[in-house]
Amino acid sequence: MHCSPIRTLLATIAGLLLTHSPAQAATQPTAHPAFQVEVSGKGQPVILIPGLASAGQVWDGTVQHYCTQQQRQCHVLTLAGFAGVPAIDTPLLSSVEQQLSDYIREHGLAQPLVIGHSLGGVVGLKLASDHPEQVGRLVVVDSLPALGATQVPSMSGEQLRQMAAGMRENMLRQEPAAFRASQMQSLRAMASQPADVERIAGWGQRSDRATVIEAMAQMLADDLRQDIGRIKAPTLVLGTWIAYKDYAPKAALEATFRQQYQQLAGVRIELSDSARHFIMYDDPAWMYDRIDQFIK
Repeated sequence: MHCSPIRTLLATIAGLLLTHSPAQAATQPTAHPAFQVEVSGKGQPVILIPGLASAGQVWDGTVQHYCTQQQRQCHVLTLAGFAGVPAIDTPLLSSVEQQLSDYIREHGLAQPLVIGHSLGGVVGLKLASDHPEQVGRLVVVDSLPALGATQVPSMSGEQLRQMAAGMRENMLRQEPAAFRASQMQSLRAMASQPADVERIAGWGQRSDRATVIEAMAQMLADDLRQDIGRIKAPTLVLGTWIAYKDYAPKAALEATFRQQYQQLAGVRIELSDSARHFIMYDDPAWMYDRIDQFIK
């Protein structure tokens, strides 16, 4: 594979955050400060985790499908530092994973279906790897277990950490106005409809700059390719490729997904032929159909 399109998308979102003031850290202690949760519906539990700088509202259509039309209970997260939720002063991904495990236990959620998009997919992989008994089924929407290794699969842990550190420094040095102007065009590779693009950009502008850059750096430094071998939950991975056709053919992108998930026994991988990164906006019917078949 000659490019890293998913990593490019994450950089695009992060770049859009460089024009606003950081959010304030939480002043009131909460049981789970790493995220806010909205709960709706009754029945089997579904946990929905949005991606980098996204709000839980990205799952509104998914909630309608599974927790209004079907007998399920949706627990929709918005992570700390994203879309106006107060930031925290501890590493985001590890904090979300541990506090989400605590949340599942404290609320007696038996074998929930966990659905994560982008960064949320990484959180889902971490949760299912480190707490395999807590996750019933896992759906990963357009994410990889080793984002930093998409171009060079043989990169060592130290090389991944160095690359992530370089990305962090580059992001912090960017001129905000010029970077935002150039990145708005790139953002259109994430979703097809202008209204969706504007909504995504709005969440980014209300996110905490430091939190987003650090979360992205952590994703680039992490390598979960061996860890996912501990996952016991049946797993469905939904990917995209059409936005990256100028960089690599579908077969190359599909090969990258399969290579990165090869340690996860029984994983099902499917790539949409029409949706961009935000599959829940671009082709929700396709996404629901694949998930419906998976959870039958």
